[in-house]
Amino acid sequence: MIPVQVAVLGGGSLGTVLASLLATSSRSVALWMRDEQVVEHIRHHRRNPRYLSDLSLPEGVQATTRLTTVLEHAQLLFLAVPSRACPDLARKMAGALPPGAMVVSAIKGVSSPGFRLMSEVLAETLPEARVGVLSGPNLAVEIAAGQPAATVIASPDSELRRTVQRLLHTARFRVYSNPDMRGVELAGALKNIYAIMAGIAGALEVGHNTTSLLLTRALAEMSRLAVKMGANPLSFLGLAGVGDLMASCHSKLSRNYQVGHALGLGTTLAALPGSLRNAAEGINTLRLVADQAQRLEVYMPLVQGLDAFLFGGQEIDQVIRSLMDSGHGEDVEFVFAEGRPGTTEAMPE
Repeated sequence: MIPVQVAVLGGGSLGTVLASLLATSSRSVALWMRDEQVVEHIRHHRRNPRYLSDLSLPEGVQATTRLTTVLEHAQLLFLAVPSRACPDLARKMAGALPPGAMVVSAIKGVSSPGFRLMSEVLAETLPEARVGVLSGPNLAVEIAAGQPAATVIASPDSELRRTVQRLLHTARFRVYSNPDMRGVELAGALKNIYAIMAGIAGALEVGHNTTSLLLTRALAEMSRLAVKMGANPLSFLGLAGVGDLMASCHSKLSRNYQVGHALGLGTTLAALPGSLRNAAEGINTLRLVADQAQRLEVYMPLVQGLDAFLFGGQEIDQVIRSLMDSGHGEDVEFVFAEGRPGTTEAMPE
């Protein structure tokens, strides 16, 4: 393997399409995965046989199972693995990265025990690394098909943001910048919960009024928790917030939507195919967010309702009645603070 400075860790749909985008301009990109057979297939056929098998990968994509070799040379790494795999992978990366390496999480999930964002896991385990987050409405199938799309790179490190924008931009893929890493990351993780709800709603064939109610109150809940955790609520009005929420809650390509749709048709959580359940980050995120909301005393009735349905034995009709009978609140919860352009404050009770 020729030493390269840009790497993607994770050979799933998102990792595969990120490697393809990064290699578009004849750049060499290391694509690390665990399966040697898949690596050999990519080397000989330029296609990932398990994910996005119709996508022809540029010659610059160098697939490998040699993690140590990748880490020795990479100055910019994108992590596209399941959230449950992130802590162990970060530990393997510790001490092996070049000084000042940039590590960007494209993982939309939360780590347990506790409630740790992927950026926090990386910062704790890799204190010498420069950390960022990539998030947005990034359905890999559509990106692989060449449909125009965009994402958000978030980090307090302005040089990291500029580097990712420059390297990941293509004629059909745009990269926006945001310094609010916590807000962008929370938006990407939280929207998975509401995509499950949207799938249930789709199975129940609800109308546009109900769908609009779900999406707007979902956005309110997401920003409510984010502000409590120190994020900027305005980040939720951008591509990583509203944009990703709309894509995940309307697309049957979303695994979380697929899970919700199956549940809405009567399939139990235990009866879901393991491959689908494991790939849908929203199930694990739901339990963690429900606990976090309780600890921080954040009002999140949609999260509480879905948790009661999936894990509390309540019927969906009971959940709906409970949601509709909950106390009336303000429609808009944050306003621009007077005399301080660009800042917000909570509406008074």
